[in-house]
Formats: sequence, C-alpha cells, structure tokens
Amino acid sequence: MNIRTFILAGAFAALMPIAAMAALLDFPGNAVLAGEKINERGSYKVPVGAWKNGELPTIVAEGEVLQQAWKITATGLTSLQILDPLKKQLTDQGFEVIFECETDACGGFDFRFETDVMPEPVMHVDLGDFRFLSAERKTGDTPEYVTLLVSRSQNAGFVQLVRVGEPADETELVTSTDNPALTTISEPPPADQPELPLEQALQEKGHYILEDLVFQTGSSDLGDGDFASLAALADYIKAHPDRTFALVGHTDAEGSLAGNIALSKKRAASVVRRLIEDYAVDKKQISAEGNGFLSPRATNMTEDGRAQNRRVEVIDTTTR
Repeated sequence: MNIRTFILAGAFAALMPIAAMAALLDFPGNAVLAGEKINERGSYKVPVGAWKNGELPTIVAEGEVLQQAWKITATGLTSLQILDPLKKQLTDQGFEVIFECETDACGGFDFRFETDVMPEPVMHVDLGDFRFLSAERKTGDTPEYVTLLVSRSQNAGFVQLVRVGEPADETELVTSTDNPALTTISEPPPADQPELPLEQALQEKGHYILEDLVFQTGSSDLGDGDFASLAALADYIKAHPDRTFALVGHTDAEGSLAGNIALSKKRAASVVRRLIEDYAVDKKQISAEGNGFLSPRATNMTEDGRAQNRRVEVIDTTTR
C-alpha cells in the first residue's frame, strides 16, 4: 500500500540524513492504521498547555498536516504503556517535548473537545483516561511538530498522531514487526457491572451499579414505583450495620463538568432519600456523591454509550 506517510520501520532511520527525514515511528506489531487525513498545505493548532480559564494555549504550525489514528488490539493496555515507547522514539530522533499531560491535568472534557480528534470508531477517547504529548524538532527553516493523543478501551489502545512540517517522502507504510506486540501487563480489568447479584458484587468487588433506576424526565428526582435493586440494597445495608456506603451519581459528557457534577450528586441524593424514607435505612450509613462525567464506562459519542454512562452506583466505603 503506497501512501504519503512518515511512519516507517525504525531500521531505515539510520540510513537517512536527519535534515531529509520526517518523524519515523515504529508502532507495535498488533497495531493497525484505522484512519488517515492529509492536507498537503495547511495549518494546525498544536496544544502547548492545559485548558484553563476557558482557553487552550496553542501554537499555529504550518506545512503538510498529516493526521492518523491507530488501533492496538489487546486487553488491559494502559495509556502510559502505549505512550512511553512512542515518546522515546521521538526524543531519540531529536524532538523536544514541549507539553505533556494526563486527563484532568490536561483540562479533561474541555481539552478533549477543543482538540481536533478523528471521530469514533476510528479514534476512541476515554474521557477518564487519556494522555497527550506535543513535541518540536528544528532541522531547517520550518519547525516540525508531532502530537500524540493516547487513550484506550477495555479491549484496545488508541493513538492519534498529528505531524506538521515539510512534506514527507512517498513511501510504503509498514507496521514494524521488529517491535513486539503490546499485550496486557496485568489481568484485564473487570467489567463495570459484573454479572453478579448485588450482595456478591459488593462483597467481592466493592461496588454495584443500580441498573433499574429511572429518574423523572428533566429532573433529578427518582421516579415513582418500586425498584428491585433498592430493596436488595436496603436489605444488605441493614444486614451490615457496621459498614458505610456511598451512592455515587454519574452522567454523560453533555454540558459542563460543574453542572454535571451537581446533577449527578442530586440524583444520588434522591436515591439516598428513598432508602431512608421508604426502606428505613440508617442515614448514618449512607451518603450521596456526584462524579459527573469523569468516570465513563462507555463512549460518549453514541446515544447508547451516553445512556450507559448515566447511572447511580453504590460503593462500599468501609475501610476497617
């Protein structure tokens, strides 16, 4: 497959003069190019700082703008595990990292949506776990910039790579087989909602999602009617008077973080009130918290994913 690109097997890097080279990166053997866009002459706003006070600091870079999304199929990958070898390759080739951040330090939701990102399913960004890096190399009159945005799902890692500079040579794209495939460095994390009854899930996992709760339309108030999960939770709490529990609300990523945290806490508080008023649960054992959109369990790019992210979860907070 012949395309314009700058990603080659690293073994060829030593054969090329630095001034003639575009950035060369080896991806692991289990990586595939999921999408690519090339603007032969354009500009790109390179993030050089975290989102703060309503602004994202950027440098406007001009030249050939190449944007790629890579998918690495493997369970249990961490974003740091994906980023580190790519970062090392850049610094080994003379790039200087000018900005690097992780999730909240980047600016969370606002940073992600102020950054140009290729759409799902080509590029997936977990709003609770992503890393970003921008780097610069000066080898001539025109600086060369590379940015890396790294995230993951339960079953794959994702990398968006943007390169801005002089046009790269036309060559054959290869994913280096010299680099070993990235595999899980630990056991795959459990699903957010294990297929376990409430009692067993709280005993073994320490948390349980109350899947059957329904809130009134446009309101933070819990709907009328009986909910089987609440009855089971009330029985469990009463059977363990020495334990404490937090009801934690979660939202999708639509709207501001502050607004979503407030809404999620109000919904959790509505559940707490129902447990106290209808099931006579001791109010000293339960509290209400809100986490907004900071802990998604699915992508916010689809309606189904957003629906999964709108939830209330019970967490056993006992430490003794």
